[in-house]
Amino acid sequence: MQDIIVITNQLGSFMTNCYTVYNSATREAVIIDPAANARFISNMLVSQQLNCVAVLLTHGHIDHMEALPELLNLIGHKVPVYASASEAEVLNDPRKNLSAMLTDQVVTLKPDVLLEDGQTIELLGTRIQCILVPGHTQGGMCYYLEENQMLFSGDTLFARSIGRSDFPTGDGDLLIRMIRERLLVLPDAVTVYPGHNERTTIEREKVSNPFLAG
Repeated sequence: MQDIIVITNQLGSFMTNCYTVYNSATREAVIIDPAANARFISNMLVSQQLNCVAVLLTHGHIDHMEALPELLNLIGHKVPVYASASEAEVLNDPRKNLSAMLTDQVVTLKPDVLLEDGQTIELLGTRIQCILVPGHTQGGMCYYLEENQMLFSGDTLFARSIGRSDFPTGDGDLLIRMIRERLLVLPDAVTVYPGHNERTTIEREKVSNPFLAG
């Protein structure tokens, strides 16, 4: 099993969790949801002597990708951006990605790699399973590192809560059903790294999440 380390930084006005996930042996890293402050993220990569090999987006809302264009320029080499194929419309629509509502400039994005539900990608010397969980947005993607028992859930599943469903392409009933069918079936010991607030576990959410009881 690879020794995978997670650095969490809460960035931007919405205190979004930006995760730097890296292999301690190779120093290869992926950034999950570059929320804001591209220079901070870039400086951290340099100070930790990390080589960013990919950016993974959990979904298309601006508070999870605002730093991305500047960050790619600062890194200085080609870094592919991965996102759900089902989220392409949200990423490319300023109204649906909320940039038209929450920022002074509209943002559109076309990922380099569009992912399908159930697809497995190999990064950091390990396998990352892509789990599509629509409901917060139509193409919310969770990333599961089975060997390391880690799940990056974006704004789908939080500690004792779930994502909002009142934004464009959201569906609350679908979100709850998909969390139950696709996330709560993972091993209890899996650590959940959400898009906001503190980490949790699958077991804890089965027991204590009021949105998922019953």
